Amino acid sequence: MSNVLGRPAASAPSKLFLVFRIAEERFALDAVEIAEVLPRLKLKAIARAPAWVAGIFAHRGQLVPVIDMSALTFGQPAVARNSTRLVLVHYRVDPLHPDRVLGLILERANETLRCDPAQFRAYGLNNLEAPYLGPVREDAEGLLQWVRVEDMLGSDVRAMLYAPALADELTIEPGNGGRS
Repeated sequence: MSNVLGRPAASAPSKLFLVFRIAEERFALDAVEIAEVLPRLKLKAIARAPAWVAGIFAHRGQLVPVIDMSALTFGQPAVARNSTRLVLVHYRVDPLHPDRVLGLILERANETLRCDPAQFRAYGLNNLEAPYLGPVREDAEGLLQWVRVEDMLGSDVRAMLYAPALADELTIEPGNGGRS
């Protein structure tokens, strides 16, 4: 498409999203927030944590807390499928410190979408219980909702999973039984 001056029209800015499902509902994560996509792994449970905190695992010298998005959003654990993934995302615990890694269990996380983020619109509800559920985009398959990583955890859960006093102890060195 050309404008009146004969130059190509500027294309709308686009973002890449990882699309996943919870039951039949579709959700999207901004690909910029994704550090790595892994198959579902065995996790160590965290005693007395909320049911949607799936556990922790050791990855590249760090302990990574994992959230089950199905359990967090609708109260039902993710279904173990071939397309259920453990997606590692960049999570900002504190603006004064570098991002941490947070694991998300996502069902049917096997497609991507490139679109203009302006296509997502507010849906008119103030869902205080799920502030991470952002605007929606309508397409041929229905509504797709943007999940915002920075709004994923409340301060109480963030403090439990990323205790500031333990930050230095969360590094695992080979051969020392997990202690630094």
